[in-house]
Amino acid sequence: MLSLSAIPILFLLQFTIFISSTPFNHASGAIIFHTKDGQEQREFDYFKLALQWPGTVCKGTRHCCSSNGCCNRSGAFGDFTIHGLWPDYNDGTWPACCNGKIFDEKEILTLLDPLKKYWPSLSCSSPSTCHGSKGSFWAHEWEKHGTCSYPVAHDEYNYFLTTLNVYFKYNVTKVLNDAGYLPSNTEKYPLGGIISAIQNAFHATPSFGCKKGAVEELYLCFYKDFKPRDCAESHSQNGIISSRSSCPKYVSLPAYEPKARIFEFADSSRQYLSA
Repeated sequence: MLSLSAIPILFLLQFTIFISSTPFNHASGAIIFHTKDGQEQREFDYFKLALQWPGTVCKGTRHCCSSNGCCNRSGAFGDFTIHGLWPDYNDGTWPACCNGKIFDEKEILTLLDPLKKYWPSLSCSSPSTCHGSKGSFWAHEWEKHGTCSYPVAHDEYNYFLTTLNVYFKYNVTKVLNDAGYLPSNTEKYPLGGIISAIQNAFHATPSFGCKKGAVEELYLCFYKDFKPRDCAESHSQNGIISSRSSCPKYVSLPAYEPKARIFEFADSSRQYLSA
C-alpha cells in the first residue's frame, strides 16, 4: 500500500528537475489566453492548492456509486486529499477553460495509483467540462484549471505530476498531526492553533472553508515557483487585504467512518449493499 511518506522521493526528484527547468519571467508581459468563445484571459498571479477533508465531505454523501471515494474507500482518508491546483488572480477571481485541450486519461496512466489514493472524487456527480459535456473529477480540474497553468505546467501530465509533488512536499496532514491535531469525532480545536502550526511549518498563512463547524477545505497558496505565500486576497472594492473564512474559532476534523450504503449504478436498476 502506498504511504504518504514513501511516495514523494521519486516524484520530488522529477519535480525538482521540472521546476528548475521552467522559466519564470515575472517582468515580461502577461500571457493572454483565449477561451472557446473568444474572450481574453491574462496569465494567473499565483497558485492555490485546494485540499478536502474526507471526514467532513463524506458526511454529506447521500448515495453511493462506483466512482465515489467515500464509498469505495480508495482514498487516503486519514489525510487531506486533493481537490485541485488552481491558478488564481490576486483580486480573488481566476481564469478558467483557457484553451480547447480535452482531458485524456491515457496521458496520466503512470500517475493513476497516487491519483486514485490522494486525488479521489468524493462525489457521484459528473462535473461539467469546458466543452459543454460531463466528465470525471480529473477532467473537470484539468480542463477548467489545469489549462490555465501555463507557463508553469505545460500539459496535462505535468499539471497532475506538479500537483502531486506540491501536495507531497507540503504535507499539511503531517504538520497538523505532529502538532496534536488528529481526526476526532469528539474534539474541537482552536482554528488559530491550526493556522499557527501551518505558518510555523511553511512560513505562510493558509485559508479554510468549513461546514457546520468542521473543516471541509484547506487552501495553501504559492508563487509560480512554488514558494509558499499567504492566501490573502485583495478586494477591489476597498483595497484591503484579508483572508476570508467560513470557520468558527473552534473547529473539528471529523474522523472518516464508512457506513453500509446502497450502491446505485447508472447502467443497472439493481441495487447492491456494501458493508
